[in-house]
Amino acid sequence: MIFDVSVAMTWILFLALFPMAFFWLRCAWRIVVHKDLSEVALKRGIPPANPARYAPFEAAINLIAGGIALATIFGVLSGALEYDTWTAIGGSTIWCKFFASFALSRQAHPFTFGQRKGLTG
Repeated sequence: MIFDVSVAMTWILFLALFPMAFFWLRCAWRIVVHKDLSEVALKRGIPPANPARYAPFEAAINLIAGGIALATIFGVLSGALEYDTWTAIGGSTIWCKFFASFALSRQAHPFTFGQRKGLTG
C-alpha cells in the first residue's frame, strides 16, 4: 500500500468516527437521561427560549447519528463493510447530522427584524 493523500483522508475519516460517535451519544444520553438541556439547539452558544420543546428532536438527531457512526465503526472493524460503502455512510452521516442540528437551531431561534439582541456595537 502506498501512503498518499487518499489513504490519509481515509484514516482521518475512520479515526474521526470514534470521538464523533462518543460525543453524539453522550449528548443524547445527557438530554434523555439527565435532562440536561444546555446543549439543545444552540445558536452562537445561546440556548432557545424553550429548550425543552426542542430537546426530543436534538436527542433523536444525536442518537441516530451516533448509532450510525458506531455501527459503521463495527462494520469496518469486522470487515462487513466495503471501503466505498463505509466511507459513504460515514461522510453522509456527518453532513446530515450537522445540517439537521443547524436546521433545528435555526427553527428554535426565529428570525426577528431589527437590532440583534445581546450584541454591542
